[in-house]
Amino acid sequence: MKRKTLKIFIILIIIASIFSLIGLGINFYVINTTKDQIVTYEDLKGIDDIDCILVLGAGIRNNNPSPMLETRLIEGINLYNEGISNKLLMSGDHGQDNYDEVNVMKRYALEKGINSEDIFMDHAGFSTYDSVYRAKKIFGAKKIIIVTQKYHLYRALYIANELGIEAYGINSDPRSYVGQFKREVREILARNKDFIKAKIKPEPTYLGEPIPVSGNGDITNDK
Repeated sequence: MKRKTLKIFIILIIIASIFSLIGLGINFYVINTTKDQIVTYEDLKGIDDIDCILVLGAGIRNNNPSPMLETRLIEGINLYNEGISNKLLMSGDHGQDNYDEVNVMKRYALEKGINSEDIFMDHAGFSTYDSVYRAKKIFGAKKIIIVTQKYHLYRALYIANELGIEAYGINSDPRSYVGQFKREVREILARNKDFIKAKIKPEPTYLGEPIPVSGNGDITNDK
């Protein structure tokens, strides 16, 4: 009985090790195939016809951007002011009346002097995959700058690549954040999940009618 139990235990260890190696391999692949797409402002000055700057949501607190989201917004606004693109696409979670990332994001940009018509809101950016998918399918963006923290950029850029979007990433990491180690560990799992998802290419939670990002962003206003 003890030998049988030991044999089962060894088999389980081997299976777990195989899956761990596969997961780490996918993680390495996602990072390695996208790292060169993380660029600087100087690099971007040589790239023309960028449809929009995609700022990914990262939570709100007391109707204000979380620290991580604020740094993303600052970078997105800086890119706009540098003339890298004249359109901002704020993508986040607005699935409930009492939780609205995108209007908080737009309000922040308006307070920094950005023209309202240049700010589009994607109210159904419930995940990184949904945000990137909808940037192309709903907003018609084919060439984008993605703004988020570096650990998150690899996955967002990989999804964009798989969906046929020309994408570049700007790292919004001016400081360290509490709980970053846990986020890094979770991100390994998220990269594996979205690696598979980007291959299968399911539709996001919501689609809808096209809203070309080349137009007036006020069409996305709901307040």
